[in-house]
Amino acid sequence: MSKHISDITLFSSHSPHVESYHLADEKKISGNPLQSVQNYFESPCKQFNVGVWQSEAGQWQVNYSEYEYCDILEGSSIITDSNGHSLTFNVGDKFVIPAGFIGTWEVVNHCKKIYVMFEQQA
Repeated sequence: MSKHISDITLFSSHSPHVESYHLADEKKISGNPLQSVQNYFESPCKQFNVGVWQSEAGQWQVNYSEYEYCDILEGSSIITDSNGHSLTFNVGDKFVIPAGFIGTWEVVNHCKKIYVMFEQQA
């Protein structure tokens, strides 16, 4: 099926619902960060999503079943793997977290990112 210019999703002219939440207690390591997500696009198969995520300071456990591209727009975060190795990400950093990654995510100060996620189906 052919797509047209009207099928392009523009962040600037699309205002999806903002979903705000706190993490489940079993994931929290420190703090109780309020987080929010605005999902601007979801593919018909629901495997591909694009949006904006924000979080207050805190640290929690992560276990990725999806691939996630991140573009940090505000703040900074430290991601640590299960072996204790970490990377710090700041404004302008762009990176991909692979499916199967297990570790922690720590928001040092308010963080905002664009995310692109792909969840491969078995």
